[in-house]
Amino acid sequence: MYILDTDTLSNIVKSRPSPRLLERLSSLSSDFQYTTSINSAEIYYGAHRSPNKDIILTAFENTVFPNVMILPFDEKSAQVYGKLKVKLEKKGIVKSEPDLRIASIALQYGFILVSGNVRHFQGIPRLKIENWIG
Repeated sequence: MYILDTDTLSNIVKSRPSPRLLERLSSLSSDFQYTTSINSAEIYYGAHRSPNKDIILTAFENTVFPNVMILPFDEKSAQVYGKLKVKLEKKGIVKSEPDLRIASIALQYGFILVSGNVRHFQGIPRLKIENWIG
């Protein structure tokens, strides 16, 4: 099972998406493709900041979001998040709040995170990351 990060989702709707990404997604049942409510929020935020808001929203709402399950940041995710954040703080590792929440959801379910921004998630114990973009 895979959680698609924001950059991965965004790449799908680019005018020239990554061929490698499209190949991996086409070979993978939609039953194995997930994202999180955090990623969805980042997409909506980015769309509303763009002069192409309507085009972006239409692309995601018609093409991307219907083909992935969106996992919430729930009570179990919060428990993973709390432990993870303290562990990272003790090591002096600082991560953005959205990235920590996404990682917490991936860890909660034991899913692999697919991101082109691998460095955003480096140092997070037990998190499995794959880059299908580059």
